[in-house]
Amino acid sequence: MKKIIFILLTIFIINACDVNVDNPNTITTATFWKTEADAQYGINAVYNMFYKPGTYSRWLWFRLDLTSDEGFSQSPWAELKEWTQFQYRNYNFWEGNSWTYRDFYEAIFRANQVLFNVPEIEFNDVNEKNRILGQAYFLRGVYYYNLALLWGSDNSSLPIVLEPSTPGMQPEGNTGAEVYQQAISDFTEAQSLLPEEWNDANKGRATKGAALAFRAKCYMQMHQWAEAKNDLQWLVDGAGSQYYDLVDNYEDNFRVDTENNIESVFEIQYSDIHKAPAGDGDFDVDPNLGLNRGQFFAPPGIGWTDGEIRPWLVTEFKKEKDLSDGYDIRLKHTVFYSEQHLDFDNNERIYREVSNDDTWNRDNWKGRVFYRKYSSEHYRDFDDYHNPTNVRLIRFADVLLMYAESIVESGGTLADAVSHVDRVRARVNMPPLAVNHPTAVSNNEAFLKRLQMERALELATEGQRWPDIKRWGLVDNQAGIDELKERDPDFNNFVIGRHDVLPIPSSEADNNPNITQNPGY
Repeated sequence: MKKIIFILLTIFIINACDVNVDNPNTITTATFWKTEADAQYGINAVYNMFYKPGTYSRWLWFRLDLTSDEGFSQSPWAELKEWTQFQYRNYNFWEGNSWTYRDFYEAIFRANQVLFNVPEIEFNDVNEKNRILGQAYFLRGVYYYNLALLWGSDNSSLPIVLEPSTPGMQPEGNTGAEVYQQAISDFTEAQSLLPEEWNDANKGRATKGAALAFRAKCYMQMHQWAEAKNDLQWLVDGAGSQYYDLVDNYEDNFRVDTENNIESVFEIQYSDIHKAPAGDGDFDVDPNLGLNRGQFFAPPGIGWTDGEIRPWLVTEFKKEKDLSDGYDIRLKHTVFYSEQHLDFDNNERIYREVSNDDTWNRDNWKGRVFYRKYSSEHYRDFDDYHNPTNVRLIRFADVLLMYAESIVESGGTLADAVSHVDRVRARVNMPPLAVNHPTAVSNNEAFLKRLQMERALELATEGQRWPDIKRWGLVDNQAGIDELKERDPDFNNFVIGRHDVLPIPSSEADNNPNITQNPGY
């Protein structure tokens, strides 16, 4: 089965009420968490959070892509646009801040329910129990990683909750490093419990390789390079290398008919199966299982176009020709832009529009660059809230580039690191680094700087750029901000020491005396 259809499990806890009227048909903690089936429903409920608008279905892309120097917004929705420009006024802005913060902690709550209750359930096969617990640790780690990435700093105050929440809980605040460390702990538990691969019926569930790759991401954000290298080595050169490789066709990483391929380390299983109206709420019987991103990022007349691409990315792609004297094929599959029909054969289609002078001279198209990856354009002429294209959260190409970075940063051999970058370039018929970037193969500092652009070209618009520019320290000093400004004028609004993290929603900071607002807010 290609898709896993996750079941939303809702457990109602009625508390602090003088009169209790029990509905015998209501699921409660006293009647649930008894069987293996209950445990499976419980872990599926954690996966279900991937379909909530606050996470990867919709609003998280505004934080990971549009806040970086790759993307920006000209949305007529002023507050939404301002939140991609580092203009944070209402800290409770639902779509830009509070919804994502709330959904992350709801996902953690669901994972905590599994970790708290499943150990007490008797299983016929203890390995099945371990796999469920491993998935819960993994998913909790994913959300703690994102919390540290978006709201965490040396002076932040983020709750770490490791048991099912109850009304009135006021957990202590923690620094970003402490939250990353919790994610590392979760991924450590996960990698010891998860299988190296699943059968076809369970494709898309977390694996040992996914846990190690995410743990490496945490280590890298904390500049623990040797630890990151060791984790990534398992996928590249170690026992896990039998499961991962680059696909021959770069486009296969973003198509609906080539999902869960050998390059995928972990991907979210989206689906267009729904009953109208499919809801986005926590308690909707028929939740929306589709990706909403295309509806918000598609070109005018197709989607809302609340997000678009900075033109520098097209310019950067065109600085090098491939070994056949053509443009980098990744450009074709990353963006829609005005010369696309001239630069590549059979590249006129833009959903139901045609790339030509008439289209690109329209007032609302001229000079703009639009998102293409993870759109439904490759098989239909519209996008909507039910796009079934899976999002590959971690690809093997990302692993190879992270491995290269970790090798150099941990004192390894530059030639070894270069070989992994060249492997990524060779897949798209680009020449080795030595041809056009000779200093990058002879100097560590030059290599690491070139790697910053190699990651942009390979992974553009996949949600990797914001963690990258934070890890590289580009938002920590004026020289870095000046570099970002050259590509994205939104960074003229950036205040060092403040805007590298989001403000904690005011409602959260006001209601819990044990946490404080992030510095500068």
